[in-house]
Amino acid sequence: MTATREPVGAGTSLSNDRIREILPHRWPFLLLDRVEKVEPGVGAVGVKNVAATEPWFQGHFPTAAVLPGVLVIEAMAQLAGVVLALAGAGPIGYLAGVRSMRFRRPVVPGDQLVLTADRTAGGRGFSEFKVSARVGGQVVAEGTITIADPAATSPTGKV
Repeated sequence: MTATREPVGAGTSLSNDRIREILPHRWPFLLLDRVEKVEPGVGAVGVKNVAATEPWFQGHFPTAAVLPGVLVIEAMAQLAGVVLALAGAGPIGYLAGVRSMRFRRPVVPGDQLVLTADRTAGGRGFSEFKVSARVGGQVVAEGTITIADPAATSPTGKV
């Protein structure tokens, strides 16, 4: 996917079109609108704009819309996936673990999530990231996630 494009250097921003070239996710499950800066294999800052038209708000909750916490985690995992993909990982990464995740306040339509994913450890096909989501500079979620590169953990080297 990334081989036909110029290499991405530290601090590079990525449009939504470029994110779709990197990640296999599509609407409504592509939860990154843009990446403001990325250093392949190290970390990134991204943005997810929360719109009232997203399908989960029809049932979560009809009278007081709240973005499900698992989708906040997924958005942070997708950002971590971009970090790994640009560093040469396989075409897809899997969320393999969530630790010490805390939610500080609900995320509602109209919020803009500013996401961070910083790689803290890795090896043998697994990478750990310290992640956070902020709205208006305030932390709304933070914790640690693990992303698996199935191409690196598979005996055949294939997904």
